[in-house]
Amino acid sequence: MRVNSRQNSRPEYDGVIQDIADYVLKYRIDSEVAWDTARYCLMDTLGCGFLALRYPECTKLLGPIVPGTWVPRGARVPGTQFQLDPVKAAWDIGCMVRWLDYNDTWLAAEWGHPSDNLGAILAVADYLSQKNTALGRPPLMMRAVLDAMIRAHEIQGVLALENSFNRVGLDHVLLVRVASTAVAARLMGGTREQIMAALSQAWADGGALRTYRHAPNTGSRKSWAAGDATSRGVYLADIAMRGEMGIPSVLTRKQWGFYDVCFSGGRFRFQRPYGSYVMENTLFKISFPAEFHGQTACEAAVQLHPVVKERIDEITRIVVNTQESAIRIICKDGPLDNAADRDHCLQYMTAVALLFGELRSEHYEDSFHRAHPQIDTLRNKMEVREDPGYSRDYLDPHRRSIANAVQVFFNDGSATEKVEVVYPVGHRRRRKEGIPLLEKKFTTNLGTRFPRHRCEEIYALCSDRKQLEQTPVDAFMALFVT
Repeated sequence: MRVNSRQNSRPEYDGVIQDIADYVLKYRIDSEVAWDTARYCLMDTLGCGFLALRYPECTKLLGPIVPGTWVPRGARVPGTQFQLDPVKAAWDIGCMVRWLDYNDTWLAAEWGHPSDNLGAILAVADYLSQKNTALGRPPLMMRAVLDAMIRAHEIQGVLALENSFNRVGLDHVLLVRVASTAVAARLMGGTREQIMAALSQAWADGGALRTYRHAPNTGSRKSWAAGDATSRGVYLADIAMRGEMGIPSVLTRKQWGFYDVCFSGGRFRFQRPYGSYVMENTLFKISFPAEFHGQTACEAAVQLHPVVKERIDEITRIVVNTQESAIRIICKDGPLDNAADRDHCLQYMTAVALLFGELRSEHYEDSFHRAHPQIDTLRNKMEVREDPGYSRDYLDPHRRSIANAVQVFFNDGSATEKVEVVYPVGHRRRRKEGIPLLEKKFTTNLGTRFPRHRCEEIYALCSDRKQLEQTPVDAFMALFVT
C-alpha cells in the first residue's frame, strides 16, 4: 500500500505508548502479594547472577569496554568489583542474571523473563542514589527498586498475554527493552512526554531475531540478549531525559510503523489493564536451571529416577506428553552443539533427570555431555506428544499450567506409571511449598560468592521487607562488592 508522504500533521502518541506512560506515573501499587513477591524475585534474581559468575563464558563478557576504566559514583555490578556507567552496568547485570536460564519466567502467548529488567533498575537506581548522596539529596530507597520491578513485570507480562512476537520471528527481549525503558525513565524523574518519547524510541528499534534460540543456530547470545535489551532501555531513557524527541505513531504509521514492518500488520491485543497481576503470578525456577516449558517434565523424571535407574539398559521407549509451546520451542532431535543448545532441549533435560535424579547447570557443559553417552541414547528413545488439554490450560488465565507427563517402557513389556506434573514448584499455586526452597536456593547461591558472615547479613536484610524497603539503594549495592 502506498503512503501519502505529503500528510505531515504530527499525531498524538499511539495509545499503547500513552497507556504505559500513564501506568508508570499514576498507578498505585497496593497489592501486598505483589510487594512480597517482588522481594523474593529480587533475592532469586541476584542469586542466579552470583551463580553465573562461576562460569568463564559469562564473566569474559563483563566489565568496562575500555579495560581498567572505573566510573566515579558509577553503578556497581553485584558480585564483582566493577563500577561502570549505568548503560554497561545494566548490560552486565542483565547478562549475569540470565546466563544460566534460572531466573523467573512469564508464559503466555509470548514468554520471557521479566526479572531481566533488574539490570536497568539496579544500575539506574544505584547511580542516582550515589549522585543524590554526593549532592546532599536523599538517595533512592529499595522500595523504589521493588516498585520498578513490579511495573516492569507488568508491562512486559501484559504485553505478552495476547501478543505472540515469536510467531513473527522476533525475540521476547524486545519487551524487556520496552519495560526497562519505561521504568528507567520514571526512576530518572521523566515527565509523561519524556517517558513517551523514550518508549517510542524503544519500539522504533524493532526486534532482535529469535534465530539464536532455535535449532540449528541455538547459542550463547540467548544468555546475553536480555542484558543487551535492558541496557538499551537505560540508554533510550537517558537520551529522552536530555530532550531527544519522540516518534508518536511509531506503532501505527502505515508502511513505516512497527505493526506493518515487524508485526505482520497486526495490532496488539490486551487481556487486562496494567496493575500488579504479573508479579503476583510470576513463575520461579526453583528446582532446575532449564527452559520453563520443561520444568514439570524434569519434576516427573526425578520422581521416576528411583524406578528406572537400575533398568536404563532395558528402556525401549519414553513418552513425554507436553504443551504445544514446548514442542515448538524446545523439542529437538539430532546433535546438541553447546550448553545453550542443551538447556533448551526438552529431551536432554528429561534424560538427565531420569539418569541422575537431578539437573544442574554443569549438566549442560560439553565435558559432562561427552562423559555420559547414555543421555543421547535416551533422547533417541523419546516420543514427544502434544496433549491438547495441556495446551488449553497453558493459555487459560485462570490456570496457567505448564503440564508435562513422563512414562517409561521396558523391553519386557512392562512400564512405569505415567507421572504427571501440572504446576511446577515455582508456580503461584505452589507458593507455600516453593518459597522455602527459593530461600534455600538464594542462600546457596550467595555462598558461591561471599563469605559466611556477609551471606548472613544479606539474607537477614532481604528477609525483612520493611527494613529492606527503607534501605538506601547505594547501601544495598555496597553489600555485593567483592
